[in-house]
Amino acid sequence: MRYTKEPKIADAVSISRRVFFKKTVTLGAGFTLAMMLPGCVAAGFTPDVAEGELMANAFVRISPDNTVTIIIKHIEFGQGTFTGLATIAAEEMDADWGQIVSEAAPANRKLYANGSWGTQGTGGSTAIANSYMQMREAGASARYMLVAAAAQQWGVPVSEITVSKGIVSHKSGVSANFGELAEAASNQAVPKEVNLKDPKDFTLIGLDHLPRKDLGKTDGTAIFTQDIKLPGMLTAVVAHPPRFGTKVKSFSDKKAKAVKGVVNVVEIPTGVAVIADTFWNAKKGRDALIIEWDYSEAMTESSAQLMQRYRKVGEGDGLIAHTSGNLDEAFKRAVKIVEADYEFPYLAHATMEPMNCVVQITDDGVEVWNGSQSPTGDQLGIAAALWTLPGNVKVNTLFAGGSFGRRANKNSDYVVETAHIAKENGQPVPIKLVWTREDDTNAGYFRPMYFHKLRAGLDSNGKIIAWQHKIIGQSIMSGSVYAAFITDGIDSSSVEGATSLPYNIPNFEVQLKTVESQVPVLWWRSVGSTHTAYSTEVFMDELAAAAGQDPLAFRRAHLSDDPRYKAVLDLAIEKSGWGSALPANRSRGVAIHKSFGSYVAQVAELVVDDKGQYKVDRVVCAVDCGVAINPDIIRAQMEGGIGYGLSPALMSEITINNGAVAESNFDTHNVVRMRDMPEVQVHIVASTEPPTGVGEPATPVIAPAVSNALFSQSGKARHKLPLGTKV
Repeated sequence: MRYTKEPKIADAVSISRRVFFKKTVTLGAGFTLAMMLPGCVAAGFTPDVAEGELMANAFVRISPDNTVTIIIKHIEFGQGTFTGLATIAAEEMDADWGQIVSEAAPANRKLYANGSWGTQGTGGSTAIANSYMQMREAGASARYMLVAAAAQQWGVPVSEITVSKGIVSHKSGVSANFGELAEAASNQAVPKEVNLKDPKDFTLIGLDHLPRKDLGKTDGTAIFTQDIKLPGMLTAVVAHPPRFGTKVKSFSDKKAKAVKGVVNVVEIPTGVAVIADTFWNAKKGRDALIIEWDYSEAMTESSAQLMQRYRKVGEGDGLIAHTSGNLDEAFKRAVKIVEADYEFPYLAHATMEPMNCVVQITDDGVEVWNGSQSPTGDQLGIAAALWTLPGNVKVNTLFAGGSFGRRANKNSDYVVETAHIAKENGQPVPIKLVWTREDDTNAGYFRPMYFHKLRAGLDSNGKIIAWQHKIIGQSIMSGSVYAAFITDGIDSSSVEGATSLPYNIPNFEVQLKTVESQVPVLWWRSVGSTHTAYSTEVFMDELAAAAGQDPLAFRRAHLSDDPRYKAVLDLAIEKSGWGSALPANRSRGVAIHKSFGSYVAQVAELVVDDKGQYKVDRVVCAVDCGVAINPDIIRAQMEGGIGYGLSPALMSEITINNGAVAESNFDTHNVVRMRDMPEVQVHIVASTEPPTGVGEPATPVIAPAVSNALFSQSGKARHKLPLGTKV
């Protein structure tokens, strides 16, 4: 591939990127389904099919050896997509679970777009929700072709053929497995319509403890980016600016190049990269760099100064994100008015596997290996960086050791960084970029810091008649291709969870004031609900206390007419033993929240020692996520989400001093350890509703549940996270 420096080409790539996202972010699931089934060829799909194989559609491939490969369009980074999506397709095929193999889809927006967005990517707990009907139809289409082939071979009516556990049979006794019919089925016409199973006939969906399809993680055979080894590959690390807004003024690479194994040092837009034969040599070379930084535009504020600025902004009014009723009149009628402010720090994603990527540039194009959470975004970002077209960028999506939003970077930061290094190196060899833990903690992207200001009015019966909620913080979407999600100045990710409470409140208003900062921000597991669930649910306990009511009874008196809220709340309360007597050193707290379509209620139980230190001893969680595809994975995601949410609840935060992150590795950036984990009991509400997300909805509920248990224990409401470990 040849590179040009004509501005017209770069401008064209940049413009196409912006226009592309603006046109696709609002498209619904129908956008994807119309292109996927049955017309793969119409979508530009020319599958690489081996002799005797059946590529029934973009998602199902059947080989003569009886292996059924399910193409998974969503990255697997622990949340269970390789199992969940395969389960849905296998169900409609009536396949045997043992013959199913999951494989990551190539980057192809037309075929593998997320139906919720129109671009290929994973996030927002949409993987199962946006693929449910799509994967059912894919499996049913493959089954139809297999049955048609069998009927033709055996000279019998289709209606007399049955399929069970991967075996196609006729009452005469003749039968064949999928692999034996694959070649004949490949000659069958793709059905225009398919019949789907009645859910009462499901045999795989809803089955507990179905073996996962990403078990290579337990025996070392799974391939992560760090495992990639290519001929001639070199490893790079980057010296990033020490403060936000800093740029490279000049540097000396003499000492760095003297380090054994270092082969090159190049400047890129985000810093200075050292390229070597191994990671360790590259790191030693980076340590030897002498860099003079330009601090003329560097950030100088601290977290404390930022919060002071946020508080001052909160004294005024912001943009109206949601309003109903007559707030001013309602406050005049209130017999009691309660106010509270809440502070939320910046948060790091702290993935188990820090950021990494492999890029190889040749005359034929660009090939990428990484745990890509956003293949479309990464293609576009690399194309813009390398002055080429997205179609010239091949993305190989690998397993990833966590993400929590970090790998779906709105600017494809570390991926584009790798492309720049490969380009500046000037040799057609693969470059593996490796970020250390310190790199990601100091120079990554963060959950924004927020300040909330709430005010509510109660009537003489203790009912909420007025509620005003002001949110102050940075916009995640602003300044990126995702700015299309900003409507009338309102970044939906800043207010989600605050504008749709579980409660009936007649006079209700949510305001947003977006502030600017040089700290780079990004979505973080459960996005806006990370802070809105806390402020609203802790405030509910404070209002209950002001009304002289039990927090559970207070919630029930205000619950909306949606029965699913009541179902999860009642289930969590029942299983937790709420109301039963507790020793003086124990207390319980409850919280309820809906995010990503799923309803979650949690009861946290604390135990306090004789030194006033508390531990979260038990958490009871109830979830309604629609049809439960894989109950065991749902429980695992609830458990994991609770554990992840406990870190910022108890101890995690990112602090800024003079424009630089103070924390570095896990010695200074504290996260929950095994010793901190409570017993977690998860209960799933039986449902026939379409499946909704489970990767994120547990995370925002745990912090307010713990805080409310502390309030019950001490009588002191907590208005700032993290809570610490002392009552």
